[in-house]
Amino acid sequence: MEDLATLIASPQAWAALVTLVVMEVVLGIDNLVFVSILSNKLPEAQRSNARRIGIGLALVLRLALLSTLAFIVGLTTPVFSLPFTPPLNADGHPMFDVGFSWRDLILIGGGLFLLWKATTEIHHTVDPAPTGDILDAKAAAAVGFGAAIVQILLLDIVFSIDSILTAVGMTDHLPIMVTAVIIAVGLMLLAANPLADFIHNNPTVVMLALGFLLMIGAVLIADGFGVHVPKGYIYAAMAFSALVEGLNMASRRSLARKRAHDSAHAKPDAPH
Repeated sequence: MEDLATLIASPQAWAALVTLVVMEVVLGIDNLVFVSILSNKLPEAQRSNARRIGIGLALVLRLALLSTLAFIVGLTTPVFSLPFTPPLNADGHPMFDVGFSWRDLILIGGGLFLLWKATTEIHHTVDPAPTGDILDAKAAAAVGFGAAIVQILLLDIVFSIDSILTAVGMTDHLPIMVTAVIIAVGLMLLAANPLADFIHNNPTVVMLALGFLLMIGAVLIADGFGVHVPKGYIYAAMAFSALVEGLNMASRRSLARKRAHDSAHAKPDAPH
């Protein structure tokens, strides 16, 4: 209790909490985009439940991982190495690491899964299945919810490990980590339905979000190989792309209003 009271009274602890919450929210964007896209593939009545379950599982996983910090930190210890010397970059440093830890393998596996999932969804979006195939539609509906939860859980594991390792690197106080994770996941839960509805109601945003997932998958694979791409670059690119798409959406709405106005005030054709 004394330690907790000391943390509450410490300005440094509050600063660490705010910083960690921001970092956890930023890291949670990837997870949230994936949950939104995947849940939108389900029947409308199941979407909200899938989001709540998926984000709830993320919270459970993060708290469970926080209870095993020694195990999580141990995931960064190399378990094997490739038997060759990697090529060097212009600075004379290896272009990638040849030693791989369990964290690296999990990131590579998660990145490959994201690349596969995003590519599959892009294919379905560009070339959708025929609407008359009733048997395939029934089969998809029968397994869709369970399959969605399993896929969300798999990505939750990848993002949760990355999230907890970030938290461990920023503070040594477990109560701060737990509080930051709960706040960040709570914010994700609040944003899940509005974000998913926005993606669903704006079809062009779906392709943009799938492009984000492709980029995130590639970054995870690169990180697994020891090529660390600064997250600021990734989120700056995502923000710029979102800004451009927002301008396109505003332009389309303005054009639609102009056409509606011109149609309403058009003069009727003179009688022959």
